Amino acid sequence: MSTAKTAFGQTVHHVELADWLTTAAEHHRNGCVMFDWLGVEDAGRPGAAGQRHAVFLHVIDPQTREGVMLRTEIGESDSLPGVAHLWKGAHWHEREAAEMFGITVDGEPEHLLLPDTFQGHPLRKDFVLASRVVRPWPGRLEPGEDNTSAPSRRRTAPPGVPDPSWGPRREEEQS
Repeated sequence: MSTAKTAFGQTVHHVELADWLTTAAEHHRNGCVMFDWLGVEDAGRPGAAGQRHAVFLHVIDPQTREGVMLRTEIGESDSLPGVAHLWKGAHWHEREAAEMFGITVDGEPEHLLLPDTFQGHPLRKDFVLASRVVRPWPGRLEPGEDNTSAPSRRRTAPPGVPDPSWGPRREEEQS
């Protein structure tokens, strides 16, 4: 049903999406009744940001104090079976996953953090941060941007920074 891999002292059970709810319910029945967290990671490989997401669920057996981590991958058109009926604390995390990453969760709840009129999913790597377009980033610049060092061979932008053709120009270019 799942493959377990251990790294850095944490065992992660890789579960197929079709077995997600069954595996979660099995761990709940076996004593993992304490919910810790449910999180999402943009599993975007180069050129595929925002197309696949990894979903993690960490629950704990309060008797043994041992945690179990489940992981599955979900595509854009897939729907994640909700686990909030097993662990009530998962409800908030599922709402966050739906709103911030655009994941469809079965029985998807109302908005959590963003207004109804907000467009996009801000925690995805393919989401363009408008503030990085309008005003230069105040922090450390990427190699080649500060004109003090040779640019790297392949220029890459950090997540959220659009290509130069996107949107309005930076402040210094407007004058």
